[in-house]
Amino acid sequence: MFITNHVLAGAVIGTRLPPGKALIAGFASHLAMDNLPHWGVTGPLPLTVAKRDGVIGLANLAACAALASREQRVGVLAGMFGACLPDTDKIGEHFAGRSPWPARFDEFHERLQREAPHRVPHEVLAGLALAALAFTLMRRAS
Repeated sequence: MFITNHVLAGAVIGTRLPPGKALIAGFASHLAMDNLPHWGVTGPLPLTVAKRDGVIGLANLAACAALASREQRVGVLAGMFGACLPDTDKIGEHFAGRSPWPARFDEFHERLQREAPHRVPHEVLAGLALAALAFTLMRRAS
């Protein structure tokens, strides 16, 4: 699953829940989304894809933080943070040589994945739908 889609799902969650609940629901949404059929490859994620997705994800994170109303902003940030948190295993492995998560969690997270290389269109459509929903919910609140 693209991290961008996790960011956008977390933003949607954060528009509706207080920060603590948004953090937990964002984390849970990540695991639920990883269990849906989505784009992916076996083995390590190609670095070029990860870099591009990371930049797009960061841009969406910044846009959501900027567009969220004052009342929503902390919840939106908490939802996005929680939704991205499970994938810190990839960052840890790349930069530090190991995941920050216990091995049992990493194994569980890996088992959830339902990836296939031909699902890029599904991933892009899901991202566009999540972006439209997130930006609509934030615009209505302002």
